[in-house]
Amino acid sequence: MNRQFMNRMTPYMFMAPAAIILAIALIYPLGYMMYGSLLNWNPSQSISEAEFVGFKNYVDLFYDPFFRKSFSVTLTFAFVVVIAEMVMGVGLALLLDRNIRGMSVLRTLFILPMMIAPVVVGLMWRYMYHPTVGTFNRTLESIGLEKIDWLGQNALLSVIIADIWQWTPFIFILSLAALQSLPQSAMEAARIDGATGWQQIWFIKLPMMLPILIVTALLRLIDAFKVLEVILVMTDGGPGQTTEILAMRISRTASEFRELGVAAAMSNYLLLMLMFFTVCMFGFTRWQERRAVKIAAAIQEDE
Repeated sequence: MNRQFMNRMTPYMFMAPAAIILAIALIYPLGYMMYGSLLNWNPSQSISEAEFVGFKNYVDLFYDPFFRKSFSVTLTFAFVVVIAEMVMGVGLALLLDRNIRGMSVLRTLFILPMMIAPVVVGLMWRYMYHPTVGTFNRTLESIGLEKIDWLGQNALLSVIIADIWQWTPFIFILSLAALQSLPQSAMEAARIDGATGWQQIWFIKLPMMLPILIVTALLRLIDAFKVLEVILVMTDGGPGQTTEILAMRISRTASEFRELGVAAAMSNYLLLMLMFFTVCMFGFTRWQERRAVKIAAAIQEDE
């Protein structure tokens, strides 16, 4: 009996150190933040001295035009960059999925932007967008076109372009890996049946890649909601609130406006959004696993 009990408990004993570290490093800070969001709390107070206000911070945020504007900017930024990066990343993967001399060098060059620190990316693009000495305006001026106010009237578009440049390689790498893992028998069968290159892409490659592409898009969408450094360096959220995403609004609310309870409530709203997308990702993955098991079972029955 004791031996059976020890055999059952052995996996939990191995998991215990990791569970303890997880509880200290993750669960406790989350609980602290959730409790802080129910308080009228500022940095001059300890959390025990703050006034308990319940869900007032959450309700007030619904009527806060600045919060709604930041929320809108975050959604616009996240969905635009993810759609553009998916189209460009998958397109590059389809283009470079072939044996051509020097292709390994091109693939390495394509992933370089992803390796650069976000602060460096922000500084680099900020200098290129400079109204007088920036690369883009000097190029436009050299061909007789008018200069563009990149970080003024077109600030959101400018940070979107910078993000697309940096993170399209992420989509490219995963898409290329998905392409190279496709069964060659399906490609050979399509070629024998006379399918053109576009037909192979549209009816065979993309449908077979779809599970990986959806998970990739969800991962990138979750990450896009948390972008901060590049926008902070390039525009500092300006002009006005044009590029002030939710992460930046949270930082300002806590540091400049000294409203820690409100900032914690904003963080929880952002956390709920990210949890929603994470649940969608895991749900889709589980659905794909069950679907694969059913298909495998059906094939075995036919045999």
